[in-house]
Amino acid sequence: MTLRRGSSGDNVRRLQERLRDLGLYPGPIDSAFGGGSESGVKTFQAREHLPATGCVDAATWDRLFPGQPPPQPELAGAPVADRCLALTGSFETGAQPPDCFCGISGDFDGQGISFGVLQWNIGQGTLQPLLQSFVEQHSGLAGDIFHDNLDTLRSLAAASRDDQLEFTRSSVVQHRGQVNEPWRGMLRTMGRTPEFRSIQAQEAAGKYQKGLAICGEYGLKSQRAAALMFDIVTQNGSINDIVKAQILADFKTVAASSAEDLEVAKMRIVANRRAAVAKKEFVDDVRTRKLTIAEGKGTVHGITYDLEDTFGLTLQPL
Repeated sequence: MTLRRGSSGDNVRRLQERLRDLGLYPGPIDSAFGGGSESGVKTFQAREHLPATGCVDAATWDRLFPGQPPPQPELAGAPVADRCLALTGSFETGAQPPDCFCGISGDFDGQGISFGVLQWNIGQGTLQPLLQSFVEQHSGLAGDIFHDNLDTLRSLAAASRDDQLEFTRSSVVQHRGQVNEPWRGMLRTMGRTPEFRSIQAQEAAGKYQKGLAICGEYGLKSQRAAALMFDIVTQNGSINDIVKAQILADFKTVAASSAEDLEVAKMRIVANRRAAVAKKEFVDDVRTRKLTIAEGKGTVHGITYDLEDTFGLTLQPL
C-alpha cells in the first residue's frame, strides 16, 4: 500500500512520528497525510537519492523502517461491498480509510450534523437510526464512549425532528459548522469502532445490492463496476431509461482487444453519460469521480486515488 496525500490512519501516524524523529516534520501527529507530511517525505527521499514523489511506496518505507514490512491496505480481505462503501465514503468525506467512516460536518446544508461514511444526517432522519442501533446493540461500548452524555444521546434519538435540530444547532454545532467538543471527539471515536462500521455497512447494503442489479443490466462483471454502480446509486440515485438507451447504443460501437479493455470502455461510457445529465454545476465533479472508478486511478477533490492500492478494487470478476 502506498501512503500519499489524503491517506490517514495508524500507518500515517507511524510515518509522522518517524519523520518527526528525523527532524523532517514539525507538524501535528494527527494520522492525516497532508502537505506537511508530503513535504517531509520529499525531503527524506531526496536525502536518500530516491525519486522525490512525496508518496511512501515500498522502497521509501524500507528506508524509513528498515526490516519492517510495508503497510497493508486498511481493507485487505474485506468484502467487496465494504471496499465499495469505503471508496464512495472517501469521495463523500474527503478522507480515506479508516477516517472516511467517521467523517463529520455541521449544518452546512441545514441538516444539523452529517456523519459517517455516507454522511447520514439529522435533518433527513438518516443518522438517528444508526445512533439508536449502536446504543441498543452495544450499550456497554456506547457508555464507554459517551459516559455522561449517553442519556442525552438516547433522548436525542427519541425526540422530534425539530427538537433534534434545535439541540444540534444550539449545543453541538458552532458558527460556520464546526462541531463542538466533546461531541466531535465522541462521535469520531464511535465511527472508528468495528461495531459502528458494521452498522454503517448494514445500512448501505441495500444500495450495494441495487448497484449489483444495475451491473447486471449493462453486462458489467468486475469489482470496479460494482464500485461504479454503488457510487451512482449513492450520489445520483439511478440511471434513467433515456440515459440507459444512450449507454446501450454506445456499447455497440466499442471495439476492445480483451475482456478487461471492454469492461473499462463500457464503464467510461456509463461514467460520461451519467455525468452529462447531472445538475450543471456538478457535471465536472460527477464525471471526474466516475471516471476515476472506471479507470482505476484519478484525482478527486485534490486527493489522488489508486483503487487497487488503497481499496483492493480491481477488474477481477465479482
